[in-house]
Amino acid sequence: MTTLAQDNPAAILVLDGSGSMWGQIDGVAKITIAQEVMGELMTTLPADLDLGLTVYGHRRKGDCSDIETLVLPGPGTRAAITSAVNGIKPKGKTPMADAVVAAAKALRHHENAATVILVSDGIETCAPDVCAVARELEATGVDFTAHVVGFDVKDPEARAQFQCMAEATGGKFLSAANADELGAALTQVAEIKQPPAPEPTPDPEPVLHYTHFAGSLEPNGDALKFPARWEIFDAAGNPAGTINGGIGMLKLAQGDYTARLTRPEDGASAETAFFVGPGMASEISLRLQPLKPPATLIAPDTAETGATIAVTWEGPATENDYLDTALPGADAGTYVTYEYVHKGNPVMLRMPTEPGTYDIRYLQSVGPTVLATKTITLSERSFGLNAPATAVIGETIKVDWTGSGYGEDYITLAEPSSDGASYETYEYVSKGNPLELRLTLFPGAYELRYINGQNSSIAHAVPITLTDRAVTLTAPASAQAGGTITVTHDGPAYDDDYITFAPLDSGPDAYDTYEYVYDKTSVTVPVPETPGRYALRYVSIWGDARALAENVVDVN
Repeated sequence: MTTLAQDNPAAILVLDGSGSMWGQIDGVAKITIAQEVMGELMTTLPADLDLGLTVYGHRRKGDCSDIETLVLPGPGTRAAITSAVNGIKPKGKTPMADAVVAAAKALRHHENAATVILVSDGIETCAPDVCAVARELEATGVDFTAHVVGFDVKDPEARAQFQCMAEATGGKFLSAANADELGAALTQVAEIKQPPAPEPTPDPEPVLHYTHFAGSLEPNGDALKFPARWEIFDAAGNPAGTINGGIGMLKLAQGDYTARLTRPEDGASAETAFFVGPGMASEISLRLQPLKPPATLIAPDTAETGATIAVTWEGPATENDYLDTALPGADAGTYVTYEYVHKGNPVMLRMPTEPGTYDIRYLQSVGPTVLATKTITLSERSFGLNAPATAVIGETIKVDWTGSGYGEDYITLAEPSSDGASYETYEYVSKGNPLELRLTLFPGAYELRYINGQNSSIAHAVPITLTDRAVTLTAPASAQAGGTITVTHDGPAYDDDYITFAPLDSGPDAYDTYEYVYDKTSVTVPVPETPGRYALRYVSIWGDARALAENVVDVN
């Protein structure tokens, strides 16, 4: 096991290797952009930064455990990181929270200052609560920080997850829409802070004085009962003590202070300045107004599952108050959907995806405490899909769909036994109706699915069978090294199809020389410089690469 030195700051890059990284920006795959930007970044990082690399989703489809630390942090790792990044072929899911945990453990964050830099283009598809994972890392780490760079991320929920992870650990959240912005973002977050200096020798313990605190209600002065909270701050604004209750006592050093009394139910507070010293008053008193009246809610009695409804509210509107939906009788803090009241009045609140009876609630964030409840009954949405029962691999088909058409809903092609978060190809329903969906390159029995984007549940599915496509290559059986040959084909000429010379028995994504097909039936292909026997292949790539035809050519 490599032991991390703490003479230099240590960090791990966590790179998204999920299937969505094949998406394109200005005609270039996001994984290709990331590889180029990472290569340039390795030449500009501070020399005293011990850097490592963790990748997820790069080996297997549909596997939330597909997380691998390819390079442990240490000096002189730049070349190894560049090589590892260039070898990534995106395939799987997006377990970004668990990947950050794996990176934190590799950095031994329980013992050392540790920084993780996450680069991802999509929403978490494995961990149930990204924010909870981030808060746990912050709470258990010595000095843990997670910086997050969202690469071509348009989903508001994904952006919210990224921002929560960064804020919970004291890190930065930056958004990048192209190669230049990605490079600038990575350069900014890679300025890792140095390990903290040793703590100075503490000053001698000061002489402490007893000070009593008593809270009461206006106008009659009745003593405040729990819950109430006193917070005491010194002259510099630093916390000097707390009391959970309306009455209590603290021992304080001589000096100037401010006392704040807060009632959690509605956030009402009062404060005063005071001085502690020999012979000074030993009791501080503050009064609060009576508790504010309960909140009220106005909302429809019925709605469709997954719909967004307007909820008019009245309430204290203290910081972070929110409206939620919950099953009847659920505890405060247990919810299905929610929205903060500061978003407006009425608040546009998303409904759960399962039909039934729910409570719409106003919750005060302190506690949290339920101040008002309104019952609503949700009916099932109608879903349907109309598409061919059979199709040829790799082609684009039209799918007529019936559903709500919410912005995050999408249609997928998936294996019948997989869960709703798994897919071979997908397209958001916002792209149109009928929707054009590109199919996978591998034949077999699949399902077309309408996916409820709110929770990745399968709203409707129909079977579809993909048939294979036979492709023929016509080319010479031998060729001159370093020259060119003309190859005639009857392939489908899908986007990014190409004809390549590759080593015999190599994988479908291997190549020596190649030429794109575009819409030409005859292609001039460069011949390798090194003599030998080669595979001449027609290759399609859509997610994974596949050779649809192969001849053997002797290069002399």
